[in-house]
Amino acid sequence: MNSDRAFIDRFKAYYRELHDSDPSQLQALYAGSVVYRAPSRQLRGLVELEDYHALLLEDFECCRFEFLDEIIGENTAYLKWIMHAGHPRASDPRRSVRGVSHLKWSERIHFQEDFYDTERVPREQAPLVDNVRRWLRPRLAG
Repeated sequence: MNSDRAFIDRFKAYYRELHDSDPSQLQALYAGSVVYRAPSRQLRGLVELEDYHALLLEDFECCRFEFLDEIIGENTAYLKWIMHAGHPRASDPRRSVRGVSHLKWSERIHFQEDFYDTERVPREQAPLVDNVRRWLRPRLAG
């Protein structure tokens, strides 16, 4: 269990200040055949994950994770977190998003699934698009 704890501590250290992290360091955490799932995407392989992180860091002006709680088992963990991110072109440039990551690993992570509210994720969009979306949502729902 100590090696599991140490592994999760390394994972959290990388994501704690994600914007200052180097995507090439992902190879120390993730297996070459990693499967990454999130509400808006699925990636297969370390190269896709590195490319995704590089784009993410290029797009956001800041991104860091605050870890709230965890359950660590043998080669598996659930981490509850808040992602604090800023996007310079979003109508609401700073947002905090709550989520949970499920990790499985042997020597490195071979599976990660993140759960979060996609509506809270900062993204590039003109204020007009936000206004139309807010106007349209209740009309479609009822």
